[in-house]
Amino acid sequence: MSETLESDGRAGDNEAPVAPEGGGASPQDVLVREGDIAGDYLERLLDILDFDGDIDLDVEAGRAIVSIDGGKDLEKLVGQRGDVLEALQELTRLAVQQSTGTRNRLMLDIAGWRSHRRSELTDLGRRTAEEVRDSGESQKMRPMTPFERKIVHDAVATVEGVHSESEGEEPRRRVVVLPGRS
Repeated sequence: MSETLESDGRAGDNEAPVAPEGGGASPQDVLVREGDIAGDYLERLLDILDFDGDIDLDVEAGRAIVSIDGGKDLEKLVGQRGDVLEALQELTRLAVQQSTGTRNRLMLDIAGWRSHRRSELTDLGRRTAEEVRDSGESQKMRPMTPFERKIVHDAVATVEGVHSESEGEEPRRRVVVLPGRS
């Protein structure tokens, strides 16, 4: 495990790990570093906003996942339909990109909103796909974020006899579930 040095030369607990010299960091190490940078950025943001929350870092499916839980009023950082959460995720991604020099796929969750939303959208996608399969008539869903559309497409793909496509332009892009090939 690598460690970083604070300005006085001692090992630091709050610093992001430094990649080994020569750029030999494994993909896992790079993702852990991205998560650490994001966690530090979000910790400073929570301090500025005077919000409490515990920051958890994880790596899953080839991306760094940062979660903020445990504080009161965290739903204010989620916003209506996740709009504030999406903005904070983009700002955090930019902070990580500025520090690393590379684009990242970091995902931010606050107060379990994304995991709860994933469950809702999976159910909605499956139900809609079954309705389309049974009726033979396509259905257009309401506009969704890329995160939401991906979950719905994955859920529709589990139902035989239907398929899904995205149509429209951001921010009005939506999933359309159609009968036929699957």
